[in-house]
Amino acid sequence: MKTVIGLFDDMAQAKKAALDVESAGIPHNDISLVANNEGGRYAPVGDTTAPATTTTGNAIGQDAAVGAGIGGVAGLIIGLTGFAIPGFGWIAGAGWLMATLIGAGTGAVIGGLVGALTSVGVPEEDAAHYTEGVRRGGILVAVKADDAVAHRVAQILGDDGAVDIDERASQYKQDGFVPTQAAYTTNTGTKPYAAAPTANTALAQDSAQHVNRQGETVIPVVKEELEIGKREVQRGGVRVYTHVTEQPVQEQVTLREEHVHVDRRPVDRPINAADASAFKEQSIEVTERAEEAVVAKTARVVEEVVVGKETTQRTETVQDVARQTNVDVQQIAGNEHMSRTRNYDAYEPDFRTDYQSKYASQGGTYEQYRPAYQYGYELSSNPTYRGRDWASVEPEIRRDWETRQPNTWDRFKNSIRYAWDKSMGAERGGIQTGGRDYDGTPDTRGVTEKMADAVTGDRIDDKTGKPVR
Repeated sequence: MKTVIGLFDDMAQAKKAALDVESAGIPHNDISLVANNEGGRYAPVGDTTAPATTTTGNAIGQDAAVGAGIGGVAGLIIGLTGFAIPGFGWIAGAGWLMATLIGAGTGAVIGGLVGALTSVGVPEEDAAHYTEGVRRGGILVAVKADDAVAHRVAQILGDDGAVDIDERASQYKQDGFVPTQAAYTTNTGTKPYAAAPTANTALAQDSAQHVNRQGETVIPVVKEELEIGKREVQRGGVRVYTHVTEQPVQEQVTLREEHVHVDRRPVDRPINAADASAFKEQSIEVTERAEEAVVAKTARVVEEVVVGKETTQRTETVQDVARQTNVDVQQIAGNEHMSRTRNYDAYEPDFRTDYQSKYASQGGTYEQYRPAYQYGYELSSNPTYRGRDWASVEPEIRRDWETRQPNTWDRFKNSIRYAWDKSMGAERGGIQTGGRDYDGTPDTRGVTEKMADAVTGDRIDDKTGKPVR
């Protein structure tokens, strides 16, 4: 069993389509109509000024009884019932789709019109477009048909004026229609469909964002992707007719004719033997002959008209606008504190200086020592080593390094230690006296900063950004 849906702009077209479908052998119980009933144009309504917060039917039993008494699709049309859908408004309906929309005996909307259509197999996106069509004044004809006749039913609806829902959906999109799920539920607990969220709804969603249990705010980055498809449309064609015409044709032909003429010549001579029979009675006949034109026609093929098709391909550039959420991060000005949270690039100038002063003369390049500095820096973010001194962690760090760079610990351990001291300065505990940074430069911290650092455990000179001894 399949469900065939047709959207019509005119009630007369919808009625004709329903009657034609019934004439094709579909029982009227399998045919349903739903239309926008704003102002009671198709069925009486109750208090149309009241907000449609509850579903109310107008004389549902009475109107249905009248239609049932007449029978067939004609009775179905007469029995249109007016009722309201929350968030949608007044509609008029009849047939099996009505039972899906209205709860038995309660008049409660079950999932709205979109929910009713999706429950019978209509894709949600198409159901949203059909619902928007009804909201804009259209009439929906829904038919349940066996697989063998579903194609015929679809053809009947199309011939009777059903709109192309894909083209109509494109029009709705240009008008700003965006199908989304509404942020309300009906008294049945199901979530109905709304054409678009209200401004307040969208605002509430944006202000809430997504806050996880650690209090972090997650900003979703949304990007629209342009999907290009193809569909076949009729661009026109050629219709060839043949018909017979008559036209005068003339040709010249030479004809021969015989004419008999009789001449009398005066003669004065003696009679001879040949003239002896002149005194006998006799008759002489001379026949005249002539040629006449004879017309014969022979049909010949003098031209052929060949009608055919050829397929060509062309490349068309489709342009549209795709939206994307861009997140700009702006740092808030404040007292800069150079600590272990600095990234590797912030430390690298110090690492290069350390390399130049200690290892460049030994023949190795900075690129050979860079993995060691990088490794020492990465140790600062490893919770295993946080709060521990170098002596306690060195055996573990050595084993880990040797698994990565076998037999190189003795060469690079001092570079690793230097990067460790640089990046782990804020985690090394209380302040040691001495008045010097680890690289030997003077400790420029004042008394106030030293007292604060003693409380927090910070071992970074805020003025120079260098770890202190």
